[in-house]
Amino acid sequence: MSSGPVGADESRVGRAFGAENRARLLNHYFAYAADEAVTPESAWRHAYRLLLWIDRTIGLAHCYESDKCQPGRPWYARSLRFHKWVAGELGSTPASLAADIDWLFTSATLDLAATARERREAQLALAAAQRLPYAADQMPPPGGDAEMEQLIREALARWDLTNPPAGLLHDLVERIQAYFGAENKRKNLVGEGFEDAMAALLSRIPAIGHQYRILVRPVLHDLPGFYPARAGDKTKKVDLALIRNADRARTLVSCKWSVRSDREEQFATDFEAYSRLESSGQRFGYVLITNEFDPARLVAACDSRAQNAELFSSIVHVNPAGPLAAYEAPTGARRTGGGGIERARDRIGSGRLSSLQAWLTTLARGADS
Repeated sequence: MSSGPVGADESRVGRAFGAENRARLLNHYFAYAADEAVTPESAWRHAYRLLLWIDRTIGLAHCYESDKCQPGRPWYARSLRFHKWVAGELGSTPASLAADIDWLFTSATLDLAATARERREAQLALAAAQRLPYAADQMPPPGGDAEMEQLIREALARWDLTNPPAGLLHDLVERIQAYFGAENKRKNLVGEGFEDAMAALLSRIPAIGHQYRILVRPVLHDLPGFYPARAGDKTKKVDLALIRNADRARTLVSCKWSVRSDREEQFATDFEAYSRLESSGQRFGYVLITNEFDPARLVAACDSRAQNAELFSSIVHVNPAGPLAAYEAPTGARRTGGGGIERARDRIGSGRLSSLQAWLTTLARGADS
């Protein structure tokens, strides 16, 4: 990539992982850091450069739940294959892939660190005054963690660093705490960040941006042809909505990086609410965009039905070649993974499980999704 993560904009980092800062970061990425134009063909690469991350517990690109990807388990072998595949597809190497992905989270973390430093300095100034009466009592400093400091001492002792400079251990503890504190925010960023990234990609493909209004997290009744929720009911929102300018055709999009069992149930519940609140009597599209790697979950989404029709008009994977690469057997070995991956291959082959590239190409032509 031509540019690393963008540094903090001090006037706008009060909520480093919030919608306003994500929008700022995405604009910066596409203006300065993206190394290729946004097209249906390149969109999936931008999605992975922005959002794919390294699972720190295994050192590999994340493709499945961390606890199931630990060394010795089947998903560790699949993670190895996916890591090698995605590094090659992004023009990187397995060793350097970490520097070429996770752009949005890394940039937001820099913003968070800048804000945290400001707040920390203010807190310490107040704490200094509060601690004055105890100056002779050797009170532990704010943010101290004696157990972690001892672990660091033991590690340093192996290198004959038995007497580190005063304050070094405390500084390291604070840095480690900040690192894990930021990592815990990833879930929120990946959730809404995926929606924001998809909207940013759609709007930057001229043939799509000129044909559709693209709305992120709109209230359902603000879209044409939907009633407000009944009094006492929760207001319904949609992850992403596309309104075609020519005929006001509506496509409601659920953007889910992964698909868990609770989300599978939510898909049907949401569709029932959308159908019940539809006021124009016209058909609307219902699309799932995901990066799920579990073939059984993908097949279940493809085969889900509402009454006498398929629940989703389209199932879109960021790149179905990724899960296929994860399940690809080494040369000379037999395929593994059971019937789930074979059924997923069938859905991919039939087009029921579509790629992001194929779906965007369809939208660019102005066809129903």
